[in-house]
Amino acid sequence: MYESLARQVPKTVPGGIVALAVTGRVNSAPVDGHTVVFGRNRPEVDICVGESDLRVSRRHGALTCRDGAWWVSNLGRLPIRLPKSRWLFPEEDAVPLADGYTPLFIRGTRDREHLLELFVAGPDGGQPAVPHGAVTEPPRRWRLTDDERLLLVVLGQRYLMHEANPQPLARQHVAEVMAELRPEEAWSHKKVEHMVAAVRARLSREGVAGLVREEVGEPVGNALNDNLMRELVLSTTLVPPDLALIDALS
Repeated sequence: MYESLARQVPKTVPGGIVALAVTGRVNSAPVDGHTVVFGRNRPEVDICVGESDLRVSRRHGALTCRDGAWWVSNLGRLPIRLPKSRWLFPEEDAVPLADGYTPLFIRGTRDREHLLELFVAGPDGGQPAVPHGAVTEPPRRWRLTDDERLLLVVLGQRYLMHEANPQPLARQHVAEVMAELRPEEAWSHKKVEHMVAAVRARLSREGVAGLVREEVGEPVGNALNDNLMRELVLSTTLVPPDLALIDALS
């Protein structure tokens, strides 16, 4: 399981920013004019993203503090994708970052998606405080086998990429991707459906709604798998860094 700012945020100064990639993490205080540069050339940047991918620019983007707010700008050649399928293109004006969690994606070679997670701390230096000193209850994360996790990351990669209106991949497409990732194993759309159905049934028995046909009505369409993926993402059982599972095997 990969570290993710969607699961846990280190305490930082109010208004500070935390940036996390597979190569490491950077914390920066909100000093006006301070800039955190990211890209693939490790010696030239503050945090390295897509180090081995020549489609990623050596200095691909920057996070700059201005008047107490953080802004992201594109210094590279490829666009940077923000949540809800918003694109930040080279030479466009910088975009302000809201308090809280924001993932950035850079598409590289062979449709690889390089992730940079950001968290802008609120006034208390971390997550919003719970009133009256109450202890915050963490989300219930569901236990998955390694095979189930990989399969569900493939099935729900659009959700992990924070697309605006994501849908699960078709079973046949998932089977084809799994066959590429694990060519020594036999994969078919039936095997994919059986494994996904087993996860849905398990979570349904634990009280998750919307995972069985009787609860959603006809026509079912993608509703069961859509509800499954939303539960896995909202519970932080699956988070954007899990996309690295696909990269690691491709």
